Amino acid sequence: MEKDEFLTISAPSEGFYSELRSKFLAFSYHVADEKSVKCEISELKRKFHDARHVAYAYIIGVEGNVCRASDDGEPSGTAGRPILGQIKSVGLTDTLVAVVRYFGGVKLGTSRLAEAYKLAAADALEKSEKKMCFVEEVLTLRFGYERMTAVMKAVKDAGVKIVENGYDDNCILKVSMRKSVVESFCECLDRTIKVE
Repeated sequence: MEKDEFLTISAPSEGFYSELRSKFLAFSYHVADEKSVKCEISELKRKFHDARHVAYAYIIGVEGNVCRASDDGEPSGTAGRPILGQIKSVGLTDTLVAVVRYFGGVKLGTSRLAEAYKLAAADALEKSEKKMCFVEEVLTLRFGYERMTAVMKAVKDAGVKIVENGYDDNCILKVSMRKSVVESFCECLDRTIKVE
């Protein structure tokens, strides 16, 4: 069976970590696509133009099949990868976490640096509100007026949302439902009802 639910964050949140006078400001966002990621990163770079680095990671898609991590000039694997690891550890998708680093004048070394990015990202994610979302599918139902009662009963029993309704020679009803219930919903409809 295809996965039709995913966990994401519902609103932006912020986190913070400090190590040897270096400051790590973390920000988490809900993102639906890579265009949203670019907008958020551009805005952070504009807002924190005096910061040395804006490292980030994101995961997009129900299966988490679109993901990327950027070290933004930090040693390879010390910034983006730890941030990505935190997103994965919470089981989130459609999520971006960016960490802005202000250098404190003392080099941290790769292991301390990776730990700092990890802890800053973890703080932002811990403070974020999470929500479970469902992949929905929209169906168009066409049926004769005499079938209206039966269709409305099936819609109500299945907890399906009516998106739009209209009338021409027949009744037309657009409904939205969780992907995993489409098959069972269609099975309880009368064969005279055309599903598109």
